[in-house]
Order: sequence, then C-alpha cells, then structure tokens
Amino acid sequence: MVRLAVSSMFFHEYALDEIFDFVDEAGLDTLEFWVETPHFWLREQPVPELLECLVRWETMSPLTVHAPILDLNPCSVNPKVAAVSIEYTLASVALADRIGADVVTVHPGRRTAKRPPGGPDYRRFDHYLSLLEDAARNSRVRVAIENMEKKVNSLLCMPETVREILDREPWLSFTLDISHAMGVSIEEVAAYIDLCGDRLVNVHLGRANGGTMHLPVDKDPGITTILHWLAEEGYNGVITFEIEDRTFDHDLSSEEKILLLAGQAAFVHETLG
Repeated sequence: MVRLAVSSMFFHEYALDEIFDFVDEAGLDTLEFWVETPHFWLREQPVPELLECLVRWETMSPLTVHAPILDLNPCSVNPKVAAVSIEYTLASVALADRIGADVVTVHPGRRTAKRPPGGPDYRRFDHYLSLLEDAARNSRVRVAIENMEKKVNSLLCMPETVREILDREPWLSFTLDISHAMGVSIEEVAAYIDLCGDRLVNVHLGRANGGTMHLPVDKDPGITTILHWLAEEGYNGVITFEIEDRTFDHDLSSEEKILLLAGQAAFVHETLG
C-alpha cells in the first residue's frame, strides 16, 4: 500500500516540530524532508532536532529525503560550483542514512548555458554518478534520480534517456516527477511509467497546466488516470505531494495548507480504493 507524504518545503516558513505536527494533522503517513528546509538549513542543519522529531512522530519513519538543489548544479561548467554541489548531494545521502530514511532523491544537474548538453556536460554527469555510486554502496539508502522539466539544457528529461541511465547504473533508482512529465503531455507520464516503472521508488505528485508546475491534483481526470497507471504497474512506494504555494492568489495559512493536503490525500485514497 502506498504511503502519502508532502515535501517539507510546502511548510517552508515553519519550525521542524511544527512541520511534523502539520503533516500529522493533515492525515499523511510520512514526509519528504528537503535538506534546504529553512529552519534546518539556515541553522547549520541540527540533526539531533530532526531525530527528536522522528522519535516523537515515530510512525512517519522512514522518511524520504531530497538533496539540496538551490543555487547548485553538479554538472556546472564552473568546477567549484560542481564540486560544492556534489559535496552537498553526498552529504544528503549520509544524512538520509543517519536518520534511517528509505530514499534520497537527487537531481541530475544541467548544462550551465541554455543550450543542448554536449560531451563535456555528460562527462561531468558521469563523474557525478560515479561519486554517488560510491556513497550509495556505503549506505542503506536507495538513491533515486529525478526526471526534470523538458528544457533545452536539461540532461535528464525524456523517458528513454532515464531508461538508458538506469540500464547503465544498476544501483540507481528513479523518482518520477509527474508535474515535470505532465508539462509535456500525459502520454509522457505513461512512457516514464512503462519504461522505468521497475526502478520507481518515489513519486512526486503535482499537476501541470501550461507552463505552471506543481499544482494541486484533486479532481483532475488526468491525475486520476495516472494514479490508475501507477496502481496497474504495482507501485507501492511513497507518493509525495509536491505543491508550490506561490501558485495561489494569497499566502496560505498553516490551517489552509493542512486542509488542502487533507483534500489531496482523500482524492488519492478514493482514486486508489
């Protein structure tokens, strides 16, 4: 049976214990913890506080973790930017292992210039993957790479490319970002599930409309279809609501966010039966 989660960044303005409390109030099963959650990231990452939350809300374990991405690019043409980006990603694997998380989601990086990636970009990507593999083999955590939006400088934004990487890297798992794929078409989501479903360990659930990503999903017929596809594939991992709170016409209160998530969860439960 799937477990429902939300990205901790949906509650980015709150303290750690409040975030866990809100997730519990919304009736969700667990949390995808972004290392860059401000109350954690800007206070030098107080891991003991995070562990205290996991003791208090023990039913949420195991969490999933999302590696840092803001201002970072492990495939940057700037070697210092690439190095610090990889350092933070490897540290997130170690953090995930320390807190008993099941999955850590990482981004593939991108070409720095807004041009199609070339040989040097893919060599930097290969170097990044080799270091991630070493970290994964020394950890109990599954490392899952995420599909990106289809942009000119994206390294990993097509189902066939993700499949090629998974075939080449048997240690690597896959996080499907439905919103990123849905920005192309619903058929693109189907292709990801068909080609990569055997390595799928995490799903980011959000709707796309035009160029806007990470919208709420309830009552959307396309999302209903996608959830049925996941069920037919036999997916039973975590489904993480990834919703951008800046897409609303006002700043949501914590109560509004809790009610919104409860509605999203009810929709998924009803759809999956």
